[in-house]
Amino acid sequence: MLLSSHLIAVAGQFPTYFVIVYVVGFIAAVTIGSIAWYNSKRPAGWENVKRPDIIPDMESEEESKS
Repeated sequence: MLLSSHLIAVAGQFPTYFVIVYVVGFIAAVTIGSIAWYNSKRPAGWENVKRPDIIPDMESEEESKS
């Protein structure tokens, strides 16, 4: 696996847990950022694009009553 061989190569310079924390943090940031982007107001040209099924709908109670 490419990721594990890269972690081993980098682990020679840095502690392995240090690299793992950054990898997990990067994946979390991308995931949270993607969910926030899909739940934000659509950019120009994306107004009529259907939301992917894996992205949860985060409407507030006020928005759902309207």
